[in-house]
Amino acid sequence: MENYDLASLRISQMDQSWMLAFDRAKLMVVQDHGTLSWFIDADGVANADLLQRFASSEEIAVAIEAVTIGGRQLKGDGYFHPNTQHRAAAIRGIGELEGYVPG
Repeated sequence: MENYDLASLRISQMDQSWMLAFDRAKLMVVQDHGTLSWFIDADGVANADLLQRFASSEEIAVAIEAVTIGGRQLKGDGYFHPNTQHRAAAIRGIGELEGYVPG
C-alpha cells in the first residue's frame, strides 16, 4: 500500500465543483494481484454544508482532482462518503486514477 498526503482536493458532480478545505487528507493506493484500488480520507473538513449535502443525497458519485504535497496531479471518479459528526469524508475510488505511477 502506498500513501500520499494531499495538498488540495477538488470534487465535482455534474456542473458543480467544490474545493474541499481540510486539515489533513491522505490518498491510499492498494495493488493486489494486478488490481488497483484507491481511497482518500480527509479529516477536519471545513465544508460543513457540503458534508451535509452529500449526507442527505443518494447521488454520491463525484469526479476528483487532487494534488499531492509533492506536486503530483491526479484525477479519477469515486463515491463521496461524508461523516458530518466528525467533520470528515472518505472517497472510494472507481477504476483508474489518472496521473498515478506506482512508486
